[in-house]
Amino acid sequence: MKYRLVFIILSILTNYAVAQHKTSVDSTNTNITEVDSILKKNTIVTKRFLKEHELWDELLQKHVSNDGKVNYKSFKTEHKKLLDYIYCLSLMHKSKYFESFSKTKKIAFWINTYNALTIDLILRNYPLESIKDIKDPWKQRLWKLADLDYNLDEIEHKILRKMNEPRIHFAIVCASESCPKLQNTAFTAENLEEQLTKATQEFLADTSKNEISENEIKLSKIFKWFKKDFEQDGSLIDFLNKYTAIEISDKAKKSFKDYSWDLND
Repeated sequence: MKYRLVFIILSILTNYAVAQHKTSVDSTNTNITEVDSILKKNTIVTKRFLKEHELWDELLQKHVSNDGKVNYKSFKTEHKKLLDYIYCLSLMHKSKYFESFSKTKKIAFWINTYNALTIDLILRNYPLESIKDIKDPWKQRLWKLADLDYNLDEIEHKILRKMNEPRIHFAIVCASESCPKLQNTAFTAENLEEQLTKATQEFLADTSKNEISENEIKLSKIFKWFKKDFEQDGSLIDFLNKYTAIEISDKAKKSFKDYSWDLND
């Protein structure tokens, strides 16, 4: 009931701006200023809305299966709710309260933002067979509302990777079969450690993406592309052994599996 009240209030604040977002993201500065002024009077409501990323959590549970398959067709019927959530993210990022976020809260914020923007990107172009059917998908600038003037590349490489948390690579999802599965619950600061550990363990245990034995490992190319990220506190094998049930030998033969960019639907 509390969530419904929060959503109704925020919908009133954001409906006009979201409508503008669909047509012209460059003409909203005046409206953003007006909404942000109203927002300051509703700080508790807004902070509560984003505290547990409740709307995003609801959308994920409705349209993403336990094994990470995304029903984009059904998700598209609630595209408006997704845009509302993205707009609220942009307002929160712009506000002074964002500066006081802890590191864990910022990591959860940016993981959810990356995944929400990726879903939005797919829905804007759906139906399609692969994210690579979209021209320069990770460089698109579609979310200029407020100060959320980022593309997916920047969120991943200039924000999340610089937080020195390699497990983010198993939490952010590029809408493809060989990516880690999209978790069907939102990431939160309170549960981040447990959620990142779970996502890492699940990814490594998925034999379609990684094949692990004591003396031979066939790994996702994620471990090739971002090798340095996994060697911050030791070798790649050291990292893997923290999250696998099998103890991998330091001398294990290593290779990388083909990467499928087919849509994760």
